[in-house]
Amino acid sequence: MFQTLLFDLDGTLLDLDMDVFLPIYFRALTRRFEGIMEPERFIHSLLASTEAMIGNKDPGVTNEEAFMADFIPRIPLSEEVLLPLLVDFYEKDFAKLAVHSRTKPLARKTIQCAFDKGLEVVIATNPVFPRLAVEHRLNWADLGDFSYRLVTSYEIMHFCKPHTEYYAEILSRLGRKASDCLMIGNDVQEDLSARKLGIKTFLLRDQLINRTGEVPLTEFQGHMDDLFRFVQGL
Repeated sequence: MFQTLLFDLDGTLLDLDMDVFLPIYFRALTRRFEGIMEPERFIHSLLASTEAMIGNKDPGVTNEEAFMADFIPRIPLSEEVLLPLLVDFYEKDFAKLAVHSRTKPLARKTIQCAFDKGLEVVIATNPVFPRLAVEHRLNWADLGDFSYRLVTSYEIMHFCKPHTEYYAEILSRLGRKASDCLMIGNDVQEDLSARKLGIKTFLLRDQLINRTGEVPLTEFQGHMDDLFRFVQGL
């Protein structure tokens, strides 16, 4: 039925509430730039540049490039100075934020089941973070040791969720048709937008995110145990 399973990460494979996590993450990142930039100005710049990245639809510009093009003019640092600071933060400080997440035991069983069945597995997390941050979160979920077909991050992707261009880029990278794939996630707006390209979806109702309160349109839905049984049945 499907050849490729696309999994969202936060709230889907990893028990991580972004509404709680993001302020903690911002505080940790701001501390790294103490003495360089006033905290409120730094957070404002970070949020504004993140929004600019999410809104970017230029296929010739990666998410990282879109972020940096907006962020660098806002701060008193050159890109050559900034990048090593960010790498050091994600290698060291970000790893310590694991205490704010929890594993989902059935997540590993579900991913293992997909691999055992010979399915391609993609980590289709919103690529607003660098690869280092995604790898940390995969490790927090006890899922960092699998050989995924693709892991989306801001270095390699040119679009963000909920834009359909994000999913089109995944299909292009995989050489797959929409009918080959199933998108699995807990975010009604970001994950179910894949349906606009003809990709079928499984809405995970654990840690459900529905910002507008709309009635979700999805081919499949259920909780984590339902998802595990669904993958078993493929």
